[in-house]
Amino acid sequence: MENTDTVEELEAITEEIDRFQQYIDEYLPGVVAFGLRVVMALLVFFVGTRLIKLVRRLLRRSMQRAGADVGLIQFVDSILKAFLYFVLVMLTASGFGMDTTSVVALAGSAGLAIGLAVQGSLANFAGGVLILMEKPFKVGDFIIQGDLEGTVSEIRMIYTYLLTPDNRRIMIPNGTLADNSLINVTAVEKRRLDIDVGISYTADLKRAKEVCQSLLEQEERILREEERLTVVSELADSAVILKARFWVKPEDYWSVKWDMTEAVKLAFDAEGIEIPFHQVDVHIREEQSLSDPAGSGR
Repeated sequence: MENTDTVEELEAITEEIDRFQQYIDEYLPGVVAFGLRVVMALLVFFVGTRLIKLVRRLLRRSMQRAGADVGLIQFVDSILKAFLYFVLVMLTASGFGMDTTSVVALAGSAGLAIGLAVQGSLANFAGGVLILMEKPFKVGDFIIQGDLEGTVSEIRMIYTYLLTPDNRRIMIPNGTLADNSLINVTAVEKRRLDIDVGISYTADLKRAKEVCQSLLEQEERILREEERLTVVSELADSAVILKARFWVKPEDYWSVKWDMTEAVKLAFDAEGIEIPFHQVDVHIREEQSLSDPAGSGR
């Protein structure tokens, strides 16, 4: 009886081993093949990212040697990056056994739907293209758009980035910059600077003009080849307004403005030329009583 039970147990174990072997023979090749595809896909993605960086680096260097604008280099680089990563994702998907044609068709349908949903981004992309074609500004220019101003640091596919004078980063959509008026402060090599200062009506006008003109002659950052003059620009209520007009390089604009304003104040103080503050003279007239024209007080 015990021998019979032992035989049945052995037969059951043998059947389990046979089923396990059959399972391995049936599914193991597929598991191994899928594992190899995953490893190859990851390897393709890893190598692809390195190649993308290399291609982008070579493109930037070649465009720099060709003297291309920095903004154009940044814009083309961002487009190339998006395209190459899309191709890499397609290759990685095919490595997992997916049908690339189906993936491309799905991506195209999704792209159309996304494009309809984000028309503003497409407008910003078109604005970036217009900016690079028309070149209203370039990287390094100081621009003013509405209430925003700063130095252009990057021109990307969708946004342009500015750095403000106090080192804040501003992101402006390219569509906004392309469709609205803006001021490019550094587009030319020189800027005109006007400084207005008021002097008292009792001050020596000719001496005040001579002092201002002397300061203009002494300041080395003022462009010598351009006109430098001091004129009377206005006869205001409380002061005679003098205007000092001259030209400087864009990068010297604010420093010269601040230094010259201080220099004028100090020079006028030394010469005793009064810079009046706003004041009002009040005259009080005592009227005589109508009932007592003689002023007898009765």
